[in-house]
Amino acid sequence: MTDAETWLRGVAADLRIGVLFSTRIPLPHATPVGGADVAGASWTLPVIGALIGLLGASVYRLAFALNLPPLIGAALAVTTTLFVTGGLHEDGLADTLDGFGGGGDRERKLEIMRDSRVGTYGACGLVLSLLLRVGALASLAGPAPVALALIAAHAGARAMLPLFLALVPPARPDGLSAGAGRPTQTNAAAAVLLGFVFLLASFGTAGSVVALLLLLAALAVMRRLCLHQIGGQTGDVAGALEQVGEIVILLTAVAERA
Repeated sequence: MTDAETWLRGVAADLRIGVLFSTRIPLPHATPVGGADVAGASWTLPVIGALIGLLGASVYRLAFALNLPPLIGAALAVTTTLFVTGGLHEDGLADTLDGFGGGGDRERKLEIMRDSRVGTYGACGLVLSLLLRVGALASLAGPAPVALALIAAHAGARAMLPLFLALVPPARPDGLSAGAGRPTQTNAAAAVLLGFVFLLASFGTAGSVVALLLLLAALAVMRRLCLHQIGGQTGDVAGALEQVGEIVILLTAVAERA
């Protein structure tokens, strides 16, 4: 086997792991995907995000062809992305808001974040997240701008996750985040670069730079917040950051067309 063939097999394996972790799309895999596998394949997250965004955009395009109102098409597009991902990051957003908002100390916050039940903070956060994303897509009102915005949002938001996990230590010794280990600097840099490529394809130079700066600002705020609240990061916090990233990029798309 040549070096090129070995490299291609490695890329294909990482993409398969990225799909299995990020979505509910069934793919054959010889062994269960562990945390270390996810860390090693973390560079693929923006690519998988672009695929998720494309699936949502395809449903919006179908709704548009059926002459459904933009709001309905936007809601169906977001529903599609929720279905494909199993609400992975929405769950993280809800748990993070419940923990940070309802816990009195670090241990209590982490305990709340482990609880599968959704509290007031989490429920309100989910409603706001859905409203902002659906509203942003509905205001774009056209298959092409919606497709570009969805692909950019899902790719760009996920591009920040390996960097975030590399910069912030785990808040506890167990759980997916701790078991995975921190992504390498190479994987984090590759993810950010890929995410920026998708932003460029959607927004052009000026808009993509603005979106990237906003994403980095959100990452910095989340880093400071989670270090103060729980002393590190968890998978839930990473999910919350992804949701914030999606919203930031979609609002940037709306602002560009205003």
